[in-house]
Amino acid sequence: MARQPRLVVPGQPHYLVQRGHNGQAVFVDDDDRGLFLALLGEAAKAQRVPLHAHALLPAEIHLLVMPVQAESLSRMMQTLGRRYVAVFNRRHGRSGTLWEGRFRTAVLESGPCTLACMQFIDSLEWQRGVAGTLEGALWSSTPHRLGGRRNPMVSDPPEFWRLGNTPFEREAAYRALLVAGVDATAVVQLDKAALAGRAWGSSTFLARLSASTGRSTQARRRGRPTKAALPP
Repeated sequence: MARQPRLVVPGQPHYLVQRGHNGQAVFVDDDDRGLFLALLGEAAKAQRVPLHAHALLPAEIHLLVMPVQAESLSRMMQTLGRRYVAVFNRRHGRSGTLWEGRFRTAVLESGPCTLACMQFIDSLEWQRGVAGTLEGALWSSTPHRLGGRRNPMVSDPPEFWRLGNTPFEREAAYRALLVAGVDATAVVQLDKAALAGRAWGSSTFLARLSASTGRSTQARRRGRPTKAALPP
């Protein structure tokens, strides 16, 4: 059976995650991380994919992006993966695949869902113990939003601008959100949506997206259908 094309909706926020094969590290040192970010910036610019958030963990990457064309994400990640893996393998004397299959992505509803995804990504280094504090985050978009070093690769989505009228207000409000954390149920829903290649948002958003794309946007229940649901 042919694999169904990835669900990508131009102009809509997307959560993207990719993990190392068998949980192996995809970054050994800061040179790897710096190279990956540089290549990510080049690929995103070439494909016109705004980058709203990113986090590089030892064995996985997390991105919040907004493609302008349906094929933009795949092209960006193909270029990025091909160039990064070639250098990584050469630097560390290895060969073969680095990533665990295709990258996973979920289409997000603008508003609270996009803001929650951004919170989740920007808190990962701290929550996973990679950084001791939020201020100590080095390889995510967190410093960009907390008054630290500005990152020209990162563009703030409308959800961030609505947090306050001044940079100080937005930074303070966002810091409070990061400290409070994202609801655990929301994190599970976000992860499941990405794993299944579907969407995350309100029932109204999912129904509208399903109607416009002709694709199911919600996960089906596991197991055989009940007798009442079986066709005659």
